[in-house]
Amino acid sequence: MIAIEQFEREFQSGLDAMAGLSMQDARCAYDLLCARFAPEIPRGMTIRDGAVGDVPLRHHRLSLCKLGTVVFLHGGGFTIGSLDSHQGVAAGLAEALNREVVAVGYRLMPEASYADALHDCREAIRALNPVAIVGDSAGGRLVIDIAQDMAEAPPLGLIYPVVGRPRAETLGPDAPLLSRADVLSAWDAIAPHAPVSAPCPSARIEVLAVSRDPLTLPLESAVAEWRAHGARVGYRCATDMLHGCLHAREALPAMKVAWDEFCASLKAAIEG
Repeated sequence: MIAIEQFEREFQSGLDAMAGLSMQDARCAYDLLCARFAPEIPRGMTIRDGAVGDVPLRHHRLSLCKLGTVVFLHGGGFTIGSLDSHQGVAAGLAEALNREVVAVGYRLMPEASYADALHDCREAIRALNPVAIVGDSAGGRLVIDIAQDMAEAPPLGLIYPVVGRPRAETLGPDAPLLSRADVLSAWDAIAPHAPVSAPCPSARIEVLAVSRDPLTLPLESAVAEWRAHGARVGYRCATDMLHGCLHAREALPAMKVAWDEFCASLKAAIEG
């Protein structure tokens, strides 16, 4: 176990070291940073790479898992993050849900547009026909935008996603590892291709938030709106945790508890 102060210090140090690097080098550094905190791959899990057309995929499954695939869309602010940076998250999700989890290596900005990222994720989802779709941060936003256009979206798992149209007056206060300026900059980058948000992306949604994150205040407003539109929405917020704590969830007790509750509720939604 580690204290949240230690995680904050070490993760921020890793982010600071990325400053001034080329985009390619920064992405590699971010992959290594996330992997440093990731738990070990569960025993008996098979991991293999594949593709749908030109879209890279990574399959994570236990030998005796149930039928039905879960799609996972990684975070990283739409510019970084990869199948490698979030492999620990995808593997943990596969273990907790006892399902094959397929992570999608969607294209990133600035080389590609947000429309390209949406296209890649849609192609994977169409091909895989998942029983649930999960995303964290930027990946959570992709999940919302894709699900709202589906005739009948499966259960969604959203981990501190970017919701609505972020504005300075709607965001919560600055927090370590993610500032209000970071969120607004990311929004400006995707806004030209971001669909207009529908009232509710799915009839069943499970949400995991952290208390020290500017995205949490608008997320709680969205949860209330989704519930008002009749959706069954489970919500839990990890006290004193930060954006990015998902990677170190096994070492941070509050994040571990919230993660376990999130996974258990999502599993019930899939099976129910």
